[in-house]
Amino acid sequence: MSCTVLRGQITALPWPLYELRLIHSGSRQPYPGVRRWTASQILDPTTVRFLRIRNREGYDVYFRPYAGKDNAGYILLDLDRPAPGILTRLRAQGHEPSVVVETSPARLQAWIRVSREPLPPSWATHISRSLAQTYGADLASADGRHVGRLAGFANRKPQRRLSNGWPPWVRLIYARGCLAGGGAACLERAAQLPACAPTESRPAKRLACSWVSPTALDATALRALYQACLNRLHILERYPSPDWSIADKWVARELLQTGTPTATVAAVLCQGSPGFPRRHADPEDYLRRTIGCAARQIHSCVFPARTDSLD
Repeated sequence: MSCTVLRGQITALPWPLYELRLIHSGSRQPYPGVRRWTASQILDPTTVRFLRIRNREGYDVYFRPYAGKDNAGYILLDLDRPAPGILTRLRAQGHEPSVVVETSPARLQAWIRVSREPLPPSWATHISRSLAQTYGADLASADGRHVGRLAGFANRKPQRRLSNGWPPWVRLIYARGCLAGGGAACLERAAQLPACAPTESRPAKRLACSWVSPTALDATALRALYQACLNRLHILERYPSPDWSIADKWVARELLQTGTPTATVAAVLCQGSPGFPRRHADPEDYLRRTIGCAARQIHSCVFPARTDSLD
């Protein structure tokens, strides 16, 4: 299996963390543990080999952008035998998808990004059901936390086998990461419904600064993101005793480049940076300056040379 389609799907659905689930096609029992990985971790050859082996053992591979208890701003449409021209219709009505995969012949899944920020579950479920009704998608899959299939792996469901007895491959047929033009209208309609009033997200524990907005990711996930950036940038390999203020700036730049919201970047630094706030007299000002400097470096291309980049 080529990693090209897997990379194409992940790249078109940018988000700090993804949740992966393995479900056995026969017993419907999950593989022990739910995995949450960054894009680079999913695309690592070791991870891909692990998923290939589980897939050959009969496990179907599912995933979603992970935002804790919230929705990451992506809505999944499960289109069983969609009407001809469905992609043209989606675009024409302002619901252009970021990704479309063919899960088996004549069955599609479309990911539509309606927001760059996490959504309350009630909002996401309302939008999902509304779009499912509009486009004739599976209402049973219309909720704000539903998982979709990863391209490049086999669909092991017995009822989806081809006439020759082989399982079909999940094919990537469209990948053009974008924010749907009609996303704002979807959010406005959801906000008008009393049952969909948003609830306050609980701030991650140990956040040291009032400037940091609450984030859907918990403290463990935030620390994992910081560590993933350290590994990706090979910081500890290059600098065994780094200046953590400089490391924070590199991590912030890495996250900003993937479209991570500023508030989430600040939360990652608060939770992940060793000993934070260390000796900083004004942690809030430190975060503003660090993230601001990282943002300026992105535009000016001033950054230490390295041999790879975040996927």
